[in-house]
Amino acid sequence: MYRVKEAFYTLQGEGAQAGRAAVFCRFSKCNLWTGRERDRARAVCNFCDTDFVGTDGQNGGRFETAEALATHIRALWPEAGGWPYVVCTGGEPLLQLDEALIAAFHQAGFEVGVETNGTLPAPAGIDWLCVSPKADAKVVIERCDELKLVYPQPLAPPERFAGMVARHFFLSPMASPTLPESGPDPVKDANTRKATEYCLAHPQWRLTLQMHKLLGID
Repeated sequence: MYRVKEAFYTLQGEGAQAGRAAVFCRFSKCNLWTGRERDRARAVCNFCDTDFVGTDGQNGGRFETAEALATHIRALWPEAGGWPYVVCTGGEPLLQLDEALIAAFHQAGFEVGVETNGTLPAPAGIDWLCVSPKADAKVVIERCDELKLVYPQPLAPPERFAGMVARHFFLSPMASPTLPESGPDPVKDANTRKATEYCLAHPQWRLTLQMHKLLGID
């Protein structure tokens, strides 16, 4: 059984794949926060701004088999073709994503990307792996295609991950989790300045902005 909060076709908004068309498959549940506001203060990841509770989002639902979910996701890709790409995110996708589902996505013609907090082992077959560490949670994935660190995090400074094996190192300015996606966010503005200064002083790191929010798309 796979539980999906929502699935939608859009442009990847961050990191090395920014601007690429993709179907986002957002899985329910996370191992660092329940997703409920009453638990935020004591959560490991208490700055999350994503709704991943339940299966009631756009194109969400419960899927009994890997093939059923892959078929559901394939139907969201346009008939124009191109290079089908699915981004498995959450919540924490590695609580559910397994080799059977990866194989089903491949069979459906998809390249498979994953955005994970890195606290769980990654199954074989992932084509693009993005690790986004959270607070002091132990990262067990040692190699990835890109490391995307929300910045600043007092318990997760960039120096802690500078030796990780990755093709790309990104800082993503932390936004306020309590403000709407549109409109001014003084917290994010301040953190963008801090992240910019860090990248200039430590050129191993690159700045990434949430392009989808700047453009007003999903």
